[in-house]
Amino acid sequence: MGVDWSRLGVLGLSASGVLLYLEVALFLLALVVVPRDRRPSSALAWILLIVVLPVAGAVLFAVIGSPKLPRARREKQASIDQRIVEATRDVGPLSEDHHAPPWWPSVVRLNQAVGAMPLLEDNDAHLLPHFEQQLTALVEAVQGARRYVHVEFYILSLDETTAPFFAALADAVARGVTVRVLLDHLGCRGYPGYRATKKELDRIGVQWHLMLPVQPLRGRYQRPDLRNHRKLLVADGEVALVGSLNLIDPGYQKRGNRRRGLRWRDLLARVQGPVVHEVDALFVTDWYSETDELLGTSRERDTARDAGDLLCQVAPSGPGFEVENNLVLFNTLIYYAQRRLSITSPYFVPDESLLVAITTAARRGVAVELFVGAIGDQFFVFHAQHSYYRALLEAGVRIWLYPGPAILHAKHMSVDELVTVVGSSNMDIRSFALDLELSLVSCGRDLTEQMRAVEDEYRAASRELTLTEWSRTGFGHRVVDGLARLTSAVQ
Repeated sequence: MGVDWSRLGVLGLSASGVLLYLEVALFLLALVVVPRDRRPSSALAWILLIVVLPVAGAVLFAVIGSPKLPRARREKQASIDQRIVEATRDVGPLSEDHHAPPWWPSVVRLNQAVGAMPLLEDNDAHLLPHFEQQLTALVEAVQGARRYVHVEFYILSLDETTAPFFAALADAVARGVTVRVLLDHLGCRGYPGYRATKKELDRIGVQWHLMLPVQPLRGRYQRPDLRNHRKLLVADGEVALVGSLNLIDPGYQKRGNRRRGLRWRDLLARVQGPVVHEVDALFVTDWYSETDELLGTSRERDTARDAGDLLCQVAPSGPGFEVENNLVLFNTLIYYAQRRLSITSPYFVPDESLLVAITTAARRGVAVELFVGAIGDQFFVFHAQHSYYRALLEAGVRIWLYPGPAILHAKHMSVDELVTVVGSSNMDIRSFALDLELSLVSCGRDLTEQMRAVEDEYRAASRELTLTEWSRTGFGHRVVDGLARLTSAVQ
């Protein structure tokens, strides 16, 4: 039935008047609803969108306006956190022979307060900066498993490159190993191998589930851009691999990427020692969230052995937690940096607090460098990232552009001579608020030296962006950068 505009005219209302009243009503409603528990920049971006596009903006806010997982999932996260706290009460004081910065205990307390995981000693870690090394390490971990393998990837896809990994899973199942697999629903769905991957997992007999499925007809729905972005593998609670790698061909199976010769460059860490318990506990948390099945953790089986002298702590983050765990970790480390700070992030779109922390570190004399890709695969993120370059360069941050056709996808940080972070978290607003992430925080000279070698390799291949060069950027480019930066705040 159509609207009888003639009757509205009798009431003294024209069609344009009705639309104006509706727009004002939406605006007033937005002023009440949007700012709740939201940073001002994000709230203002949403309100501006609703003012410019009232109906579309309101519908979009209704669909993706909540930056938190559903209450039931947050309650599961809280229950697992409490279980971790109770299981780690017996973690004793550290040995006194560790060399750590005076501020290190403060970082450890912060991580445990927001993420529940304690600091553990007697670990060992090796960095794997190249894809061939990473795939080999993943296959070998599965081949060496005797009891179980836990696999969790944002993107897990069967293709010619990853076939050896799936073959290793099949062999593990055949010899009686329990294999559990988690893969993100929307993260995987857009790739050609999605259906083949699910069929292969069924064929070889692994237990697998989609993470954060968006399947409203099956009663499974949450904000669709809340994703599980973690990447991890645990074998028998004795070895874990964590980092930025998605288990897919480095060209991401796309014809356009192959034509351009694009290959993603990642960093993976192979870890042994008690911290493997914490990586396994994170898998158990995500498995419970998706299946309602509460598995025993490797800590309860006490399978990990002392492996070295590295201090390690897992720092989980995501919309299941009350605060943005990775953001507060990064800010704290940056403010504590005294001499040198190196950051690698493929998607660098900081919020106000992180931008201030980095530029302040540079201005107080810390040698700050940022590795980013010279080319990008995400148009809006790439241009939003560009909008921060001037502020960084003016503060004294050195920006290194890693050359194409590689896409620098690694995510890590090193602070002074002893502290490193490697994991799945980008330094962007999405990773802080919307994605489930995993960061491995460590203190030890050997791992930091390994990280310095990776950074040196990046630097040797990259070219430095200068303020003079960036000042010559065209007006049109700057306009696109600014608009992309504005859209990044809509969360």
